[in-house]
Amino acid sequence: MTKYGSFPGARPRRLRTTPAMRRMVAEHRLHPADLILPAFVREGISEPVPISAMPGVVQHTRDTLRKAAAEAVGAGVAGIMLFGVPEDAKKDAAGTAGTDPDGILQVAIRDVRDEVGDDLVIMSDLCLDEYTDHGHCGVLDAGGRVDNDATLERYAEMAQVQADAGVHVVAPSGMMDGQVGVIRDALDQTGHEDTSILAYTAKYSSAFYGPFREAVGSSLQGDRKTYQQDPANLRESLRELALDLEEGADMVMVKPALPYLDVLAKVADTVEVPVAAYQISGEYAMIEAAAEKGWIDRDKAILETLTGIKRAGADMILTYWATEVARGL
Repeated sequence: MTKYGSFPGARPRRLRTTPAMRRMVAEHRLHPADLILPAFVREGISEPVPISAMPGVVQHTRDTLRKAAAEAVGAGVAGIMLFGVPEDAKKDAAGTAGTDPDGILQVAIRDVRDEVGDDLVIMSDLCLDEYTDHGHCGVLDAGGRVDNDATLERYAEMAQVQADAGVHVVAPSGMMDGQVGVIRDALDQTGHEDTSILAYTAKYSSAFYGPFREAVGSSLQGDRKTYQQDPANLRESLRELALDLEEGADMVMVKPALPYLDVLAKVADTVEVPVAAYQISGEYAMIEAAAEKGWIDRDKAILETLTGIKRAGADMILTYWATEVARGL
């Protein structure tokens, strides 16, 4: 005798029966336009230099950076975030190579703009750490601490030269108090009202930055705990968020991504501006290393982590896999 109305009455598994069904009811989808490619360009090299801790990622020459930008456009990637790596001899206490109109980052911005025009949103890291001989994100006072207000003056100069070079978006990453407001004023007063600011609103002092140090040839002495956020804090991020928005941030970012998905979700629920998350070097390296060992399925792990970041609320994701993933979507 057939039984009707038997338990269970609700069967969510009906919506998981086939790939087509799962695709149809998916709540979140990755799209190439969600992705931003971070890229490093190094001064004084004739061939790309592999980054040992980030398999598949290189320090670009000017020519290979142009090619990478064009490939990103072809894959449908939305943007590129540029980091300059100057020659060691050009580093000094004030990071003057970062404000030299002919410094490596400004040259790279012009190169990419010449190559792809407005087909790719060109973003630039606005920070001094790559250019200082001590490796900190600002200038130091007599006691060896980062001088917040003196650093803001340097950031204002950086914003102007990067905008003059043709960047669409500046991305201040130093976590100095008041940096967004000072940069906004500097841009507006120099005729760059249309240049956007992507604020590194919640940038945590993280162990996952390790491979990035190699990527930018960091000269860091000590740590950045006095200006980057404590991993234990969430409310602090919301305070930083309110300040950045008040000062004129057009977009905001949480960095790193995976260890801070709760922060990302809270930020995304709070604001009406676009929200970015940066899947950083250590996140990339963990997956590549585990995949190389055969411990995880590389491609599936990449998509799963990116989907998780998207699900947490990111409108844009900075990832070193941007072009590769965009091609496959």
